Amino acid sequence: MEQPLRPALRRCTHVDPAVFAEEYWGRRPLLTRAADTGSDFTDLLDLAAVDELLSRRGLRTPFLRIAKDGQVVDATRFTGPAGAGAEIADQVSTDSVLRLFADGSTVVLQGLHRLWPPLIEFADQLAADLGHPTQVNAYVTPPSSRGFDPHYDVHDVFVLQVAGQKHWTIHEPVLRDPLRSQVWTDRRAEVAEAATREPVVDAVLEPGDVLYLPRGFLHSATALGEISAHLTIGIHSVTRWGAAEAALDLVRTLAAEDGALRGSLPLGVDLADPGSVRDDVVAVVEGLRDWLARVDPDEVAERLRARTWSQVRPEPVAPLAQATAAASLSPDTVLRLRRRLRCRLGDGDEGEVVLVGGRRTHTFPASARPALAELLAVGELKVGDLPGLDPAEGIALARRLVTESIAVVPDATAGP
Repeated sequence: MEQPLRPALRRCTHVDPAVFAEEYWGRRPLLTRAADTGSDFTDLLDLAAVDELLSRRGLRTPFLRIAKDGQVVDATRFTGPAGAGAEIADQVSTDSVLRLFADGSTVVLQGLHRLWPPLIEFADQLAADLGHPTQVNAYVTPPSSRGFDPHYDVHDVFVLQVAGQKHWTIHEPVLRDPLRSQVWTDRRAEVAEAATREPVVDAVLEPGDVLYLPRGFLHSATALGEISAHLTIGIHSVTRWGAAEAALDLVRTLAAEDGALRGSLPLGVDLADPGSVRDDVVAVVEGLRDWLARVDPDEVAERLRARTWSQVRPEPVAPLAQATAAASLSPDTVLRLRRRLRCRLGDGDEGEVVLVGGRRTHTFPASARPALAELLAVGELKVGDLPGLDPAEGIALARRLVTESIAVVPDATAGP
């Protein structure tokens, strides 16, 4: 059966993705109730899973933070060595976490898109749906407690309530679309004052509810009468400022070839007197303006693509199983393009075909182009069906695609 368009995004909203993109994305909050999501999200994480992560998975900082009443707890209060053979000093102490949690502290599990299989899959799919990288944290708060003061994030978020109830208060931004360098603590007084105004959202989230917040919107939350747990999926938006940074990086590279810009300032220059270097500064600014005018927008876009693709994780591979499969390929072996791997075919300088896959670039002989193009188009093929290659060439290409983690053998196992 054909998969629905943007499945992860559709789980997080009750509106069509096109409507979300036009009316909400980066513009205003959206609250979606469980009756519309049709899910309580316990397939992604529940309280038992939180206990397993804390007690059985050997967590270390920074994968765990603890906060109480707006203050982050020093990590030495809940970490230590874990006994013989595990003397690393920053492993989570479950005894200490229990004491702190019972005393009203919020537990924050960070980077769950790297740790917990259901969230690895969901975060990667949501990133593919949105076209922007994602991360996942979980916030677990004792009854009637608050972990953080009103603040804003420098990335958009989806808040997925998975257990208990939490009262959320949302206020208009003091700074719209803040960049990663424009953190809320630099505007602490403005944030505190804005949080006293009339909220734009004042609601209690229950399991299955979802709240979307564009970056910059102020928020705070308090657990009600039982343990509350929610997932915060952070969206690291690709921005116009990112394109500006890419353009400036390119200018820096190009302008280094300008002999006039590389020249030394006069002997004995007095930098305490701005006027003594004014002419040089004017020449530099005009020179950089000239170089900026020469920047190729396509090259800026390529740099932005490379930076973004390097942040997005495709489907994890099983190294042992895939190595075993690569060593025993046959024409009947099914080859599948690695899910969520961003790929693009291009031409090399000497007629070869270039495949950009995520953060890596691969070069293949020109004869491999039809096979690569077909695999990228359909997603899955038998090795013997790779077009334009004889059986030996097909197996050789397939082996390279598997060992370089471009494609996988779906039913591979590590041994008999």
